[in-house]
Amino acid sequence: MEGLIAVGLLLFLMILGVPVAWSFAGVLAYLVSAYDANIDTIMMQGYRSLDSVILIALPLFVLTGYLMQGGGIAHRLVDFIEVMVGKRRGGMGASMVLASGIFGAIAGTATAAVASIGKIMVGPLEQRGYPRHYSAALLGISSLLGILIPPSITMILFAVVTRQSVAACFAASIGPAVLLILGLILANRFSIGRLFDESLTAAAEGQALPTKGRATIRALPALSLPIIILGGIYGGVFTPTEAAAVAAVAAMLIGFFIYRDLTLKIFARNVIDAAETTGTVILILLFSFMIGRIMASEGIPQDLTEWVTTLVQNPLMILITVNLVLIIAGMIMDDVSVTVVVAPLFMPLMVHAGMHPVHFASVVACSVVIGANSPPVAPILYMACRIGGASIHRTVRPALMLMGLVAVPVMLVTTFVPELSLFLPRVLGFL
Repeated sequence: MEGLIAVGLLLFLMILGVPVAWSFAGVLAYLVSAYDANIDTIMMQGYRSLDSVILIALPLFVLTGYLMQGGGIAHRLVDFIEVMVGKRRGGMGASMVLASGIFGAIAGTATAAVASIGKIMVGPLEQRGYPRHYSAALLGISSLLGILIPPSITMILFAVVTRQSVAACFAASIGPAVLLILGLILANRFSIGRLFDESLTAAAEGQALPTKGRATIRALPALSLPIIILGGIYGGVFTPTEAAAVAAVAAMLIGFFIYRDLTLKIFARNVIDAAETTGTVILILLFSFMIGRIMASEGIPQDLTEWVTTLVQNPLMILITVNLVLIIAGMIMDDVSVTVVVAPLFMPLMVHAGMHPVHFASVVACSVVIGANSPPVAPILYMACRIGGASIHRTVRPALMLMGLVAVPVMLVTTFVPELSLFLPRVLGFL
């Protein structure tokens, strides 16, 4: 009972607008009081959980995302993709989806993709006839490819809190990511002529794009980053943590010495922004680890498993129930909260239903794509609206359409077709 009250208290505090980290602190205070836990012991256990080599990757990938944004890497990626596919029917929308995917394969975060890709592409999309509210919706959902395409900060957190292989979790989400990319491109093409008419205005025609050869040469340093990172991880050259260090150094060198868009002032601001973001996440992780220790010692996940299996005995219905819970949690909580609280809580239940823990990682990632764009919280969708200069009220409708046509089906396929998530980890020898 206390576990359900704790989850309800967390949701209540977040709905009230209490900062996420302090919402977790409030839940921790309640659980310490309810179970008369030794706060000194719990604090020490939480600190030891943070003392992990894997978590060093977190600030480094966050910094990489900011350096890409400030160092001109995102701009060259967008130019390259726009030149290659932008002139075809639905090409500009497809360019945004692909740019978000490639950006996510380097930075591992959705917020950096929204800020970088959105600032570059929303204006040109509008000149091609794309309404700003539709562009913001497409930006919000496609930016979440940074959670599915490795290296993913969400997958790092999932691996840490559930004690799974980071590389295996990375590989598990690639299949769903490819499905989401294809689905968004097809849905965008379907929308043309139905929700809006695509056109090339005189203003857009007046913009001089580089030739394919020049755009490719300019984008080569940026395109080399995901090859180095993913090739190094899956080729056994370095660990995900070492890959994060390589990515940060490479992004710094490219920004300073190749593109020369990165200045000392921008670099200092990027470091400060990355430190602030990392500090918030680490604080949430500390409180969540302490909450998890109390819940584990009191057997709350096992009680939850027993309660759900008493009500729903069919494994298929259990999977559907957990899908719904993850989506609802994502509508109220941010991706970090869903990953570090809800995922470990439901892990025993999913294992009981016959789901592999690494498979569950990709299911959680797909649920975050939906939840991060669903009101009332919808942090990514709100950010996309701010970047795109669109009204949230008008953006919700196309966002729901894209989620209903693409994101939800991808989540269901991911849930009920285990090989989509487990094939690559097995081939690469992680399982």
